[in-house]
Amino acid sequence: MAVTKKAVTQTSEEKVPAPKRVAAKKTATVKKSATPTVKKAAAPAKQSAIITRQTKAQILQAIAEETNLTRKQVADVFLSMGGLVKRHMQRRGSGEFSIPESGVKIRRVKKPARKARMGRNPATGEAIKIAAKPASTVIKVIALKALKDTLN
Repeated sequence: MAVTKKAVTQTSEEKVPAPKRVAAKKTATVKKSATPTVKKAAAPAKQSAIITRQTKAQILQAIAEETNLTRKQVADVFLSMGGLVKRHMQRRGSGEFSIPESGVKIRRVKKPARKARMGRNPATGEAIKIAAKPASTVIKVIALKALKDTLN
């Protein structure tokens, strides 16, 4: 059996929508830090290449001018960084040091001992004896991706 539905008519009172409620806005609480913020040096936008090789004094002077520090302070920073590198490269040091913002990493690499062996002189073809080499530790400086990307 089919059931028929009656159309329901609405009166004018039902058509008036209820007033919309406005959600209360939350106010964010902002904590102020106790330490004063240090103003960073402005990052230079696309500087031109330096054509001539610079001396140590010229490098220190250029950094001092860019960072508003004295030459003595810049020299002290480099002296401190040199000491850090040496401490990382010592026998019981970490063996790895990255210079921040430069794209350079310094690593200590152990080379194993090599046995004595026979080889050939490439010029004459004569068989020669190549002496054994003891194990050694060397320091490698590696250019990271950030530095390599400056070439392209």
